[in-house]
This record gives sequence, C-alpha cells and structure tokens, in this order.
Amino acid sequence: MKPTWQLQLRITVSPELANDLRTDPAGASHAALRNVLGKHNATLKCQFDAFADYVRDAEKQGPENYPLYQWTRQTIENPEKKAKYLQSFTVYVGGDEIYGKEIADVMEAELMALAGDDGIKSVARFDTNPATNPQPPRR
Repeated sequence: MKPTWQLQLRITVSPELANDLRTDPAGASHAALRNVLGKHNATLKCQFDAFADYVRDAEKQGPENYPLYQWTRQTIENPEKKAKYLQSFTVYVGGDEIYGKEIADVMEAELMALAGDDGIKSVARFDTNPATNPQPPRR
C-alpha cells in the first residue's frame, strides 16, 4: 500500500506585509488573505519566529535534545537567511503544521490566486516524504 504523505503550504511575502503578518497571523491587514485563512480555520507562523522559538526552547531544555539546534541557531544568526525567513510563513490549519491533500489542494489554489496581489510573492507546497525534502544536517 502506498503511503499517504501529509502536506504543508508556505507563502513568501513582501517585507511590509511580513511585518503586518508577524503581529497578526490571521492576516487582518490583507483582506483576501484573511478570508482564505478564515475559511479554512488557518493561521500563519513566520518561519524566522518558529526557528527562534525552537532555539529558545532548546536553550531552556538542553540543546542535546534538539537535533537541529546548531543549524537553526546558525540560520537565525545569518543576516541573509534571517531576511529570507522573516518573509516566509507556514500555513497552519486547525493548529496543525501538516495536513491532508484535500485541504492543501484547495488552499493552495486559493492562495495561488492571491500571488502577486498586495505583497504575496509566492506559494510553495511541501510534503512529509523524506525522499523529496531536505533531511536534517549530519552532526
């Protein structure tokens, strides 16, 4: 039986929209985006903020229990990568960062229709299949 992979959507936005979305992950500053997110019980999380949270948790709990600690710390400390990840947002549906194909397909189409509109630059889709995604760096 073929495995069923979960999916995740991410959007890349302008620096101006990123600033708004970091303070309001429901997207109130962008009506069309807010409507798409609301219709699917979805919110956004800035990838830079997610990385910073991971590093903070690792430093509280002990980095030895966080296999991506060093890579993540180096990423958020690198000015070029920081700028990139400040504009990248993960779409959470019902609080989950990965979800089924049905919801991902619908949301991806709706978000793609917004690309190029008021600061939304692109939409990307990722799956949980390790063969199609980068794997954690070796220690």
